Amino acid sequence: MMGLQVNPKARALIFDLDGTLSDSLPVHMATWNKLGSSIGFIFEERLVYEMTGMPTIAFAERIIEENGLRLSPGELVRLKQEAFWEAVHLVKPVELVVEIVKAHHGLLPMAVGTGASRRSATLQLNELELTPYFDYIITADDVTRHKPHPDTFLECARLMKVNPSDCQVFEDGILGMEAARSAGMMITDVRPYINYGSWALS
Repeated sequence: MMGLQVNPKARALIFDLDGTLSDSLPVHMATWNKLGSSIGFIFEERLVYEMTGMPTIAFAERIIEENGLRLSPGELVRLKQEAFWEAVHLVKPVELVVEIVKAHHGLLPMAVGTGASRRSATLQLNELELTPYFDYIITADDVTRHKPHPDTFLECARLMKVNPSDCQVFEDGILGMEAARSAGMMITDVRPYINYGSWALS
């Protein structure tokens, strides 16, 4: 297998955040599990694979429905986000992807297209010291329709003033890849190249 690389035809690069730039999924899992222990639900790991790329509110609605919880999706989102923000110092960079970002900074326009909230994205990118590398950051707060709809990536292309077909998307989520495909963009699945870490909250 050849290494992770930029397509020679790409005129702009778009990166997902969680699981692509940021090895944050273990922290998300740990915060969901910690929250489940305190509220009374078990976070099913399958949700990560089924729903990665969707905003937290979608996870909250699914968890409430499946567990019959008596709280609003908005309240569950607030609790989850606060727990994650407190643990954001635990996120690590996905080095192979970050290397591509740093190697192409100033050579190609680059954007982040994520299903995370603006605050979660900002905190993670600042923690990873990656904010200065990106021309634009499009979050769940910036679009109405989230992945698997193409709106997040299309907005990145629009702001970078590059045709969607000339954009290369780096993704780890099935829904994100579907979004990139719907946008008519080049897609790179980063998962085969990466050994993700794991750790737990104390």
